[in-house]
Amino acid sequence: MPKILLVDDEDRFRQSLAERLRLRGYDTLDVPGGEDAIKLVRTDKDIDVVVLDRKMPGMSGEQTLKEIKEFRPEIQVVMLTGHGDLHAAKEAGRLDAFSFLSKPAELEELIKVLEEAREEKSYAAQRYEIPVVEKGSVWAWMIGSHNSRPLFILAGIALFCLFALMPVPQRLIALVSTPKAAVSTGGEDSIIQGYADYRKMKEGTSVSTYYSEKNDMMRTVSTEDGSRSKIPLSPSQTGRRALVMLALIILAALFWASGAAPVGVTALIVGVIMYLFDILPPDRIAQAFAKDAVVFIFGVLALSKAITKTGLDRRIGLFLLAPAKNLTLLLLVFLPLLSVTCSFVSEHALVAFTMPLFVMVYANTMRTMNIKQDRSLMVLLALALCYAANSGGPGSPAAGGRNAIMVGILADYGIAPSFGEWVTYGLPLVPVMSFFVGLYFLIVLRPKVQVKSLNVTRIVKRASEKIGPMTREEYVTLAVLIGVIVLWISMSEKLGMGGPVILGLVVLNLLRVLSWRDITSIHWEVVFLYASASAIGKGLAVTGGALFMADGFIAILPEFMKQGTGLVIATSLFTGTVTNFMSDGATVAAIGPITVPMATIAGIHPWMVGFATAYASSFAHMLVIGTPSNALAFALAKDPTTGEQLVTLGDFMKHGAAILLISFVVLWGWAFLGYWKWIGFPAIG
Repeated sequence: MPKILLVDDEDRFRQSLAERLRLRGYDTLDVPGGEDAIKLVRTDKDIDVVVLDRKMPGMSGEQTLKEIKEFRPEIQVVMLTGHGDLHAAKEAGRLDAFSFLSKPAELEELIKVLEEAREEKSYAAQRYEIPVVEKGSVWAWMIGSHNSRPLFILAGIALFCLFALMPVPQRLIALVSTPKAAVSTGGEDSIIQGYADYRKMKEGTSVSTYYSEKNDMMRTVSTEDGSRSKIPLSPSQTGRRALVMLALIILAALFWASGAAPVGVTALIVGVIMYLFDILPPDRIAQAFAKDAVVFIFGVLALSKAITKTGLDRRIGLFLLAPAKNLTLLLLVFLPLLSVTCSFVSEHALVAFTMPLFVMVYANTMRTMNIKQDRSLMVLLALALCYAANSGGPGSPAAGGRNAIMVGILADYGIAPSFGEWVTYGLPLVPVMSFFVGLYFLIVLRPKVQVKSLNVTRIVKRASEKIGPMTREEYVTLAVLIGVIVLWISMSEKLGMGGPVILGLVVLNLLRVLSWRDITSIHWEVVFLYASASAIGKGLAVTGGALFMADGFIAILPEFMKQGTGLVIATSLFTGTVTNFMSDGATVAAIGPITVPMATIAGIHPWMVGFATAYASSFAHMLVIGTPSNALAFALAKDPTTGEQLVTLGDFMKHGAAILLISFVVLWGWAFLGYWKWIGFPAIG
C-alpha cells in the first residue's frame, strides 16, 4: 500500500485527512510537527510521499522540507497551506517541493497529486541511484533492484575468488617464462609477442621479466652473503596476477551486465583490486585509467553539451538525417550510410553528434503524441545507432586503431595491405552488415514502439525552424567542431583523439559558449566505466592474461578449424567474443600475432586471418564498455523529463548478443564464403 506521511499542527484536520486517505487504500502516518516528521522519514524507508503544512509552530514547512530532502532526496513532498500566496509557491518550488496546494484541498485533487508524486519518487530514486527493494521476501531482497542486487554481488565475489585463487596453470607459466628468441621459429617465442609492447623485449627476456622490470615490480631477496638484491617476479607470481585480472574481468562484466552495483562503484572496484593484488604500481594504475580514449569520451560528452545548448544539433540533424522520413528509412537507409561514413571518420564522433538529435526527436515525439514514455523507441534509436557505427569498423584502416595494429602485425611479415587493398576487402561488408542491424530492429523492436508514424527529418526541421537563424554561439561552436574534426583526421597520431576535443572545450570556454558548470554536468559514471575497462585491458595485457586467453582458445579448436576457412571463422568467433570484454586494440594485439603465423601453416593467405581478426574486433555490442560509441549512447539515452535511464545495461546484453550473432553470420556468409571467393587474394612473393 502507498504510505503517506501527514505533517500538520491542526490535530482534527490531520487525523480526519488520514482517515479519509485510509478509506481510499493508503497507509498513512501523521505527526504534528517537523521534528517528528524528520525522525520518521529517516527511519521508515517505505514512506512514499509527505503531505506537509507550510505554516507550523516551531519548525516551519519550508525548513522541514529542506531537511527531508537532505536525508531522503527521492521522497516527494506536497505542500498544503491555508496561507497560499505567490511567495509561498516560489519558496516551496525553490526547495524542490513536488506540488503546492491550497488548504483544504479537494480530496480527489489531492489523490491525483499523490499518485503523480509516487510515480515521480521512482524516477527520483533512479536519478539518485537509490535501490528500490521489495519487502517481505528474502528472494526479492536477493534479486534486489538496479544498482543493488545482493545475489549477483555474492555470485561475482564467489567467481572472483574461484578464478583468482585457483592454482596457476602450467601453460600460463610456460607462456610468461618463455624467452624471446633472436629469430622467431614460429613457436612459443613468437606467440609471446602478442601484446604489442612485448615486441620491445630484448633477446632472451621473458614476459615475466619484462613485466617486472618495466613496471618496477621487482621483489627483494636475501643472498648467501647476507646482502639484499632485487630480482624479477617469478613466472608463477606473474601468472597469479594474470589470473586475478581474468577473475576481475568476470566480476566486472557480471556487475555491469546485471546492474549489481552502480557503474561508478564497479569502476572503483576495478582500481581497488588492481591496487590490492599489486597488478601495477599506483601511478601506473592511474595511467591505465586515464588513457586517451577516456579523455576522448569525457571531451565528447562535454562538447555535446555545447552542441545541444546552442541548438547546433538541430542544424546538424537536417544534414545527417535527410533520408530518415520514417523509421523504416531510418533503419534501412540512414544506418548503412552512417556506417560507411564511420569507415573513414571516427564512429565515436558521429555517435556523439547524432545521439543528442535522437534524444531531441524522442522528446518532441513524446510531447507531440501526448505519450508519457516510449522506452522501446529510445532503445531502438540508441542501440541501432551505436551498432551501425560499430559496423563501420571493417571498412578501412582509418576506421580505428585496431586496424592500424593489424596492418603493423602483417607488416612484420612483409605482407601489409595498402589502404586501397584494405578497402577492397572490407568496405563491401559494411553496408550489408548495418542493413541487417537495421532489419533486426525493424522486426524485433518496431512492433513494440508506441509511435506508429515517425518522420525524423520533419521533426528535426521543425525544431531547427523554431529557434530561428543561427546565433554567434552556434557559429563559434560549429567552427570549433569543424576544427576538432580536422585535427582528428590530420593529427590524431600526434594529438590522439582526446587532445583535439580538449582543445575545443578550452576554446569554447574562453569564448563564453560553454561554462565550467556545463562541463562538470556530464555523465561521469560513463567516463569512469570506460576508464575501468581501459585499466582491465591494460592489466590483462601486461600480465599475460590476454595472451593466455588467446592461446587457450587456439588450443581447444578442433583440427578442422585450424586450417582453411575454418581457421578464419574460428579466429573471428574468438575475437568477436573477447572484444566485448576488453578494448578492440588490445584484442587485436593479443590475438593477431598468434593467428597470423598459423595462416601460413594452414596454407591460407595471412590477410584472411588478419582481416577476420580486425573485422570481428568491431563487434563489441554486448557491453557498454565495448566501445566509446556504446558508452556515449548509454550516457545520453535518458528520459529528458524524468532523467530515467531508458536504455539499460541489460538492453545492451540482450540485443547486443543478437546483433553479435547476426554480425558473425553476415561476416561468414557475405565476406568469407561470398565476395572474398570472387575477389581472391594476391600471391605472396
